Amino acid sequence: MARSTEAPKSEFLERVIQINRCAKVVKGGRRFSFNAIVAVGDQHGRVGVGLGKANEVADAIRKAGETAKKNFFAVPITRAGSIPHAIVGHFGAGEVLLKPATPGTGVIAGAGVRAVLEAAGVQNVLTKCLGSRNPHNLVKATVDGLRRLRRPSDVAAMRGRTLSELLGTGAPHAS
Repeated sequence: MARSTEAPKSEFLERVIQINRCAKVVKGGRRFSFNAIVAVGDQHGRVGVGLGKANEVADAIRKAGETAKKNFFAVPITRAGSIPHAIVGHFGAGEVLLKPATPGTGVIAGAGVRAVLEAAGVQNVLTKCLGSRNPHNLVKATVDGLRRLRRPSDVAAMRGRTLSELLGTGAPHAS
């Protein structure tokens, strides 16, 4: 009987963004521990980011993945595979500008921001890091921006208007 040595394939894309080694000085020398930032997403508009800390790299990555799955949220993605509107995400000193892009552009982003956007399933977007270059803050700023995105239909409903009224494609108003 042949056994499969491969683990069952997960339906989620898991991207390790950064692994950091921390040193604690103790009597006998240094004790090392690790922390990892991981982005997990289904590539269809759901994504989560997690931070895991452990004494081994593999354990830190596993913990980060579990935390990311607990922090899942929905991202509105247009038919063109982009985001509905431009937005600046903030976290601490980290600021990330996310701009919609035309089909065929791809994901123009740095490592941490790219991992989060690809896990979410965004295919065409332009980004710019405006503040701190710290990967922890950049990833959290990206998540902040994605969480604050709104679909045009949601904004229209919030304002009590139809989508055509909001976009100005309906009949002109009598003034």
